[in-house]
Amino acid sequence: MEEKWFLTTKKADFNGIGKRFGIDPVVARIIRNRDIVSEEDIRQFLEGDLSDIPDSKLFADMDKAIDVFQCHRDEKIRIIGDYDIDGVCSTYILVRGLRELRCQVDAAIPHRIQDGYGLNDRLIDEAHDDGVSMIITCDNGISAKEQIAHAKKLGMTVIVTDHHEVPYEEKEGIKSQLLPPADAVVDPKRDDCQYPNSGICGGFVAFHFIRALYERLEYDNQELMGEFAEIAAFATVGDVMQLKGENRILVKEGLSRMKRSANLGLRSLIKVCELSGKDITAYHLGFIIGPCLNATGRLDSAQRALELLMSDSENEAMHIAIELKSMNDSRKDLTAKGVDEAMKAMENWDLDRKPVIVLYLPSVHESLAGIIAGRVREVYNHPTFILTDGEDGIKGSGRSVEGYDMFEELTQVKEYLTKFGGHTLAAGLSLDKAKLDDFINAINEKCNVDKEAYIKKVHIDVNMPLSYVTESLVNQLGILEPFGMGNPKPIFAQSNLSVTGVSCIGNTNRVMKLKVHGEDGREFVLTLFSGHEVFDEYIIAKYSKEELEQLYTGNATNVALSVLYYPDINEYKGRRSIQFVVQGYK
Repeated sequence: MEEKWFLTTKKADFNGIGKRFGIDPVVARIIRNRDIVSEEDIRQFLEGDLSDIPDSKLFADMDKAIDVFQCHRDEKIRIIGDYDIDGVCSTYILVRGLRELRCQVDAAIPHRIQDGYGLNDRLIDEAHDDGVSMIITCDNGISAKEQIAHAKKLGMTVIVTDHHEVPYEEKEGIKSQLLPPADAVVDPKRDDCQYPNSGICGGFVAFHFIRALYERLEYDNQELMGEFAEIAAFATVGDVMQLKGENRILVKEGLSRMKRSANLGLRSLIKVCELSGKDITAYHLGFIIGPCLNATGRLDSAQRALELLMSDSENEAMHIAIELKSMNDSRKDLTAKGVDEAMKAMENWDLDRKPVIVLYLPSVHESLAGIIAGRVREVYNHPTFILTDGEDGIKGSGRSVEGYDMFEELTQVKEYLTKFGGHTLAAGLSLDKAKLDDFINAINEKCNVDKEAYIKKVHIDVNMPLSYVTESLVNQLGILEPFGMGNPKPIFAQSNLSVTGVSCIGNTNRVMKLKVHGEDGREFVLTLFSGHEVFDEYIIAKYSKEELEQLYTGNATNVALSVLYYPDINEYKGRRSIQFVVQGYK
């Protein structure tokens, strides 16, 4: 995949910022690179806590939603969520938050295969038959116009809490949002919403609903709200929200609590994943713990994941956690097979003629389509849809690239779809099999994204000599965490390093050590975790096979590389040393 490196050159008084906040000017530069400019924003970035989260009443319809709830709080209530991490977490927050108020509340989570995403008539009819008077949605509902109309005809009250894009119609170039006919609709993506950040997840919206309700009732339970912040943080990372502003504050606060989590189920899952006693990071949530919570919704029913979070028995929680971990291991195997199948299909795909990748893989489990789409997108850096057979027609998921608004593009071809929804960078869709070819043609014909969007852009934070790095600086870099979407791990670079030798270590020789000399002649050792095969091919292509051999004997003299790196601390047998981890080279 073609790659371009860019040095970020945003201006500020880095020395002045460093002195005011007691940080290295390099750290100040990185903060500025994240578009954090004002002194108050810098303070929040470095010191922000839950008190900095904006007022929940700023949401359009929040006061109305609380009024509606108060009118029906003594009746039977059902929370209807979604089957992913965000849906499960937001469902838990609402159920647990309302049970604290002694409400009669239970939950239903759609089955991915039997029900599909969000509200449907079966779930509404079932709720009505069970004597439910009020439905509260979370992480869904904004697109369920017909389903909510059905619930209203049955005499039910409906409150929508969601964070997805609001459907719209366009007439004469003017877009008008189409809200569902619920009694109240709380969604930060409403045009009339005054809440300052539209990019929050469903779990955070649920957190705001409970916070607003408790404030109205003057019910103060800091311990429980702290647990809800922890669960909403989990949802924020799991739904890949931008870690900016209050999202980052929330996740930072949530991660600090997870080492001694107040939630028994989450604590058990952390233990099963062998992370007990360790500092939990956003990486652990996104790639180790989160997939376990997600696996049950992918391969079975997400109800089991909700039961984990709701559990008040240590034995039960550990039993469910082990079950989810095992299910995720099975999911990994199925995913690997699906990725292999997708990569084979790409051998026959013409990216020049069809820049939007649409692969129909009927043997792939429909719950894995999004993961596989993400893997294909990572390799080719083109917007990617993976489609497979569903219960009724074709279903699938898409993952996008910067510059291609997936929800907007699907809206332009909605006549070929039976259902769709999502965000700028991710979406889900359904269509009739007979319209597959028409959809592929239309989505590509409508695509007018500049080809530059398909070139991976690497933004370098600081062009910094290896010799500048100290243990103190590495420790300071820790205050920039949590890293993730919108707050990426910093990238440093040094050009023109002379590479004199390389070696492979580890049981599988997947770790390389590169001995290099900087312009001042000092020697450093860099660590490369991606294996030697690609590196060897690169050196042979750029230099020669003979020069590669000289590298492995430690006698090279002509190999020069520019490297992208991140420094961290390596602890081994009680000794601490700076480790330079290579993230790219050319």
